[in-house]
Amino acid sequence: MKSIPYMQFRGGSSKGLFFKAEDLPADENERNRYLLLAMEGTIEGDFRQIDGLGGANSLTSKVAIISKSANTEADLDYLFVQVVVGKGKVSTAQTCGNILAGVLPFAIESDMIEATESTTSAKINIVNTGGICEVVVQTPNRQIEYAGNAKVDGVVGTSAPIICNYLETVGSTCGALLPTGNSKDIVEGIEITCIDNGMPIVIMRAKDFGLIGNESKETLEANELLKGKIEKIRLQAGYLMNLGDVSQQTIPKMCLVSEAENGGIINTRMFIPHVVHEAIGVLAAVSVATACITPNTVTEGIANYSFQKSENSAMLSIEHPSGEFTVNLEYEAQNSDVEIKKSGVIRTARLLSIGHVFIPA
Repeated sequence: MKSIPYMQFRGGSSKGLFFKAEDLPADENERNRYLLLAMEGTIEGDFRQIDGLGGANSLTSKVAIISKSANTEADLDYLFVQVVVGKGKVSTAQTCGNILAGVLPFAIESDMIEATESTTSAKINIVNTGGICEVVVQTPNRQIEYAGNAKVDGVVGTSAPIICNYLETVGSTCGALLPTGNSKDIVEGIEITCIDNGMPIVIMRAKDFGLIGNESKETLEANELLKGKIEKIRLQAGYLMNLGDVSQQTIPKMCLVSEAENGGIINTRMFIPHVVHEAIGVLAAVSVATACITPNTVTEGIANYSFQKSENSAMLSIEHPSGEFTVNLEYEAQNSDVEIKKSGVIRTARLLSIGHVFIPA
């Protein structure tokens, strides 16, 4: 057996294994085989992940591969790998904003970045999409601090805040904020908005499916007719969004929206893509928030516009099954066009373990 050093972090409402790129095989196929063996213990697929370190859930079967960046505009490269639970395969077609919260702590813990007094910041190149995120962590006495009062809904307890300012996320996967060229399209008789501000998503009104929008994760996942309809839309939207055949991909994500119930701007139920998210992903929340300030999307008539807003920025609370997620958008609006300058969120992270994972021969 071969052993590989790793750290496990909880980032936002996800957790995963973090590796230095130099500790993994350079060949992509061999690297992916190692990751499957580490997380599932097999390359044949195991939904329980009994023989690996994965958590038998898409939110806990994530991998981050970190290296010093060759990009002159960034300090670190972050490649996100999603282990597709039980399928014997991985995907790098998307990124993960929750796991991103652990990247700078990992770099400090592994001596890739030297902590500075009070706070430490670094620019992270998101390899999957090419975007840049400026991350700021708390480092009193030049030591990474995990304890604090920041609360992330969907995560038990509180932690030190980690500020993530996404600088180049618009159209990062699809090539444009509105990749179809339209603020609304009709697919399978349902009006949809296809949008990409860091995460390609398809937004649909819950009421168009005969739903209120506050249904539980369990209720929605038990509705086979609903899931079948959403998947038909997703497959067609893939081509409309310049993603091609997405039948074997985890993007685009699918989002049902309804009126907010607890003071937010909008309520969401996110499919990723076939399982209902217990909360909402970081960049999915950013894309939903962006749709809410973009004219003529399907959020019009649903989104509550009494949010905290200045002339060129807005704080938007996106409701989800576990609570809410606040996104700060800085933008310029001219007539019907919106130009996103910066997308900011607050996340938390915690180091869970350090060790060696043993790869079966």
